[in-house]
Amino acid sequence: MHEKLNTEERKSIWLALSDLYLDTALQESDITYIAFKIKESPYTLEEVKAINKYEVFPVLQANLFNPVGEWAHFDETWLFESITKHISKKNLLKKVSINIYYKLFNWMCKDYWLKLEQVYNNINSNTSPPYYYIFFLLNYLKKL
Repeated sequence: MHEKLNTEERKSIWLALSDLYLDTALQESDITYIAFKIKESPYTLEEVKAINKYEVFPVLQANLFNPVGEWAHFDETWLFESITKHISKKNLLKKVSINIYYKLFNWMCKDYWLKLEQVYNNINSNTSPPYYYIFFLLNYLKKL
């Protein structure tokens, strides 16, 4: 991970990854959008996985257990403030508990991550089908 945490740099990744925790089934266009946001970021896929595990997952995982959880999108201000507050309180005990909870509950997003890695790798190898770019554009416009 990068030495000094740049929250401004992280915001687009936090926002993209937050879609994984919405109480709705993601479409291929959503996964493609997230993959493009990762590609545009200064982070590797492995770094983004760590950002997800230690920054996004602890704040948003509970939404998937909520019978009336957020399904459209998370409020950006709330999301950024919640994650920033969470990471400001890092300590060893918290990291250990996140590792335990992640092992127990990462199955809820595991299929999305498998698909996300596949799409991301296709984009990086320039073998992605043209419709990935259309999905990205449509999803980007939808989020404006």
